[in-house]
Amino acid sequence: MKFGVSTFLWVSPFDTHSFDLVHKVKEMGFDIIEVPVEDKDLVDWDALKKLTDELGLKVSISGAFGADRDISSEDPAIRANGLKYIEDSIKIAAKMGSPLFGGPLYSAVGKLRSISAEQKKQEFDWCVDNLKKACKTAEEYGVTLGLEPLNRFESDMVNTVNQALEIVKAVGSPWLKIQLDTFHNNIEEKNIAASIRKVGKDLLCHVQGNESDRGTPGTGNLAWDEIKGALADIGYEGAIVIETFGAVSKEMAKATCIWRPLAESPDVLASEGLAFYKSQFVN
Repeated sequence: MKFGVSTFLWVSPFDTHSFDLVHKVKEMGFDIIEVPVEDKDLVDWDALKKLTDELGLKVSISGAFGADRDISSEDPAIRANGLKYIEDSIKIAAKMGSPLFGGPLYSAVGKLRSISAEQKKQEFDWCVDNLKKACKTAEEYGVTLGLEPLNRFESDMVNTVNQALEIVKAVGSPWLKIQLDTFHNNIEEKNIAASIRKVGKDLLCHVQGNESDRGTPGTGNLAWDEIKGALADIGYEGAIVIETFGAVSKEMAKATCIWRPLAESPDVLASEGLAFYKSQFVN
């Protein structure tokens, strides 16, 4: 099992001036640094690739889906921009050696409405149409797309594994799979272990192992033994990554509803979280 941590824990947006984090993550003992593409032009990706290669640190690439990156938007210009963002991020993932690009690919974070069944169907169709296009780019670059359900307070479109599976089935591409975040799953699923088994080995491409309060893994109320058992049962061979938020911007605080520190410090959350991962998942 490989363990990682997202740069979201320390900084937003991540840019070329944030490369000290790469050294920190390596020194802490993580195998993977997860980098969200907030603004692709803020990062010297060639320099980042060179540095991570020198340090022997793997990279995973994640998404940051603001209102202008919504492939299910009523506005065709926003849908087009969302698709371009996904395709650009796929290319970055390929450059960085990331096996996937994941996140709430289907919509913007914080999009919360009560809409008609007809509108839901239309947005579903727009989403599926754009993901089919994105999967062609994913196939070209050899990068898997990981579709992540979010909790009801961050999205009105995909909250559960069943909803995610519905989209994956409609798209019908082997390049679209599912990634799970245990923080969201803890809110929306009846049983996290059962939801992991439902996704199964063939479709589960990534796990963000976050605590029930998005704080330090192992300090909340998640049934980690059951999660470990389910991952073992399906033969999961991917990574487990801490993705939570430290020094959040006003925009990020609003999107994630984080209003207070989640630990003594980001460094403490990361180091204690990694220690818990190793105690839990390393035999």
